[in-house]
Amino acid sequence: MTRRRLLVFGFDAAEAAQRRRIRAYLDCGFDVLGFTMRRANMTHDAAPFWDNVDLGLTRNAAMGQRLSALARALPILWRNRRRMRGAETIVARNLDMLVLGAAAQAMVRPRPRLIYECLDIHGLMTGSGPASRAARGLERRLLSRVSALVVSSPAFQREYFGPVQGWTGDTRLVENKLWTGPDGPARPSPDVTPRTGPIVLGWVGTLRCPQSLDLLAQVAARMGDRVRIRMHGIVHHHALPDFDATLAAHPNLSFHGAYAYPGGLEEIYRDCDVVWAQDLWQWGTNSTWLLPNRIYEAGFFGCPSIAVAGTETGRRVEAGLGWTIPAPKADALVDLLTRLDRPALDDRRRAILQMPASHFRQSAEEIGASVT
Repeated sequence: MTRRRLLVFGFDAAEAAQRRRIRAYLDCGFDVLGFTMRRANMTHDAAPFWDNVDLGLTRNAAMGQRLSALARALPILWRNRRRMRGAETIVARNLDMLVLGAAAQAMVRPRPRLIYECLDIHGLMTGSGPASRAARGLERRLLSRVSALVVSSPAFQREYFGPVQGWTGDTRLVENKLWTGPDGPARPSPDVTPRTGPIVLGWVGTLRCPQSLDLLAQVAARMGDRVRIRMHGIVHHHALPDFDATLAAHPNLSFHGAYAYPGGLEEIYRDCDVVWAQDLWQWGTNSTWLLPNRIYEAGFFGCPSIAVAGTETGRRVEAGLGWTIPAPKADALVDLLTRLDRPALDDRRRAILQMPASHFRQSAEEIGASVT
């Protein structure tokens, strides 16, 4: 059987969510040709495991440099136009890549369909200044070339693409669920062993939110030996310049480094009683609208989550996945953690493990439907 061909445009070849999605495409039988940049100040070095064309180095929070990188990428696309032939679909993640995806689409005959995938609404897109207005205008223009919009949260269409950008086309919800592949780890048994000791609160994944780090540090200081806060993942030091100093100041705050995906997740969530799932760094917009992969990973392995009420994450967590606090304040989180006892934590873990795995794990059908 002929494998369907995808051209995947990504802003960072080492970015974890991008790599998970490409792994899913390959596992689902797609032939992937990637066109990816590298962001040296965001993530660790990680070689592509797919057929890839390198579009050069760029940096986060450096708009002028990113525009130059886009201009330099166009001749690379032109030189590789023959390699693009036969592709049915171009998938472009974020606005930078949509620019390049639209350019690639114009270079190929017959033209592939163009799909715009959005896992975050960048702060630039919700601002009021001239740069934000120009970016939204560019996005609206490019949306006219798009066959489908893929979003990871329904709030992105409800709060931004519909009312702000006037998008009424095909919108596909593909949540940021766990991709385990055919040989991935199984779910733990619902037979939960009672736990003892201080509450272990986890912060897992891409660690880039200064407000969350500050909140957790305040909780660590106030609760002392009643709580242990464990952090796992990739630290974005450009966003968290005080990370090491914060860690050193709190003996009950610990960092355990990067982990294997998905093989390292079971141990992490088994050792946590509850995880901090809420993103705070773009409060009122993206952070309020998104559904992070943390809630799916934690839920698959039976670990409850904590989020902020009134957010999209909070609404999902309130549907049986954990608890919410009324505001992203240390007082509120300390109050909740103080009230949570061992039976409540164990009961919630047991109930989550009795939920269908499909709530948390991506299926091949969902991946295929997102790009066809």
